[in-house]
Amino acid sequence: MKFLFVHQNMPGQYRELLTWLVQQGGHEILFLTQRRGLRLPGVTTVTYTSHHQPAKDAYGLSKDWEAAAGAGLGAALAARQLERDQGFKPDIIIGHTGWGELLFMKEVWPDVPVIGFFEYFYRTSGGLVGFDPENPANDQAGFFAQARNTVPYASIEAVDQGHTPTLWQRDRFPPSFHDRMYTCHDGIRCDRLLPDANASVGLGRLEQPLTRDDEVITYVARNMERARGFHIMMRALPQILATRPKARVLMIGGNETSYGVESSHPKGLRGEMEAELGDSVDWSRVHFLGKVPYEDLCRILRISRCHIYLTMPFVLSWSLLEAMSMQATVVAADVAPVREAVTHGQTGMLVDFFDPGALADQVVDVVANPRDYSYLGPAARAHVLQHYDFLSHCLPEHIAQINALVPAAKRIQI
Repeated sequence: MKFLFVHQNMPGQYRELLTWLVQQGGHEILFLTQRRGLRLPGVTTVTYTSHHQPAKDAYGLSKDWEAAAGAGLGAALAARQLERDQGFKPDIIIGHTGWGELLFMKEVWPDVPVIGFFEYFYRTSGGLVGFDPENPANDQAGFFAQARNTVPYASIEAVDQGHTPTLWQRDRFPPSFHDRMYTCHDGIRCDRLLPDANASVGLGRLEQPLTRDDEVITYVARNMERARGFHIMMRALPQILATRPKARVLMIGGNETSYGVESSHPKGLRGEMEAELGDSVDWSRVHFLGKVPYEDLCRILRISRCHIYLTMPFVLSWSLLEAMSMQATVVAADVAPVREAVTHGQTGMLVDFFDPGALADQVVDVVANPRDYSYLGPAARAHVLQHYDFLSHCLPEHIAQINALVPAAKRIQI
């Protein structure tokens, strides 16, 4: 089959599906992206440039649509050029709708089926906007949320089938979207993400590597930001470290802002929180590791005695499911998207997002009494295997959705 994947930041949600298709062999796979410098074995990368970017002083309510239209036209023109120069016409197009890249694909290939990934629908309740009382929504938030939704509203008519990874994300969209979308996670490679009792991690300032015998507490986010509860995590540190004098906290993530409100501090939210906490924290036992290679991330999660996952109501992080697959004992924020993956007392422990004291109490108890919580890790892995494993659960559903849109002669066998 001839595949065209489209995502401005290749590979995006398609890492595991691409890998499987390449390993299967016999497919021609092109990936249309804005990302440069990345090459994946068996995948032909084609870069495109947005046809238009809104000016800095562009009208706020139409700025997202203006950017999406520019990206969509740039991607469509690149697709048209592919056919003209190389004679390439895909059997199916699979891509992300969020940046508008799929908006005009039907103008290039009206008869080629399109599966579009729908990640998030903006509302003024139940999600990021208005959740944190430290950053209340202003009286224009609803206008901007509705304006941003212009892109998914247009995109649902530009695809043959929608795809969303979780029920919570699906339910953010209007009911009129639901029967035009299927719900299935991208998939976690549980066959690779296994626990390892002998794992160890060396840190430059320590003489001996850390192992599962140490009181290692982990926190992971793409960036250390409010949307992922970094400020709450930091406010729990004084109590955690004072109560457990041998504990070490390993913090993984960048110091930028991917979602929500940026910090005004010159050193970002980390600098803001360090200034707020001052000498109430034993900083010698807090290790800010930045963004680490994936294999290092896995080693760190495998030695974690307690893995903290905090998020406002938003897209569920792969790192949570990966930690669960490696049998981490998870303490997580008690918010709707997390409750879809973690059941309190069965596959992890949930705490009030806004209560650093409750977070600290729960983390301290997990670290102090690991045997009392030893059942959680295996139960978490079993849950991920059943609902999020790529090979046994997610891949068959994704292939079934692809096969439903292509002629019988093109269908893929698993």
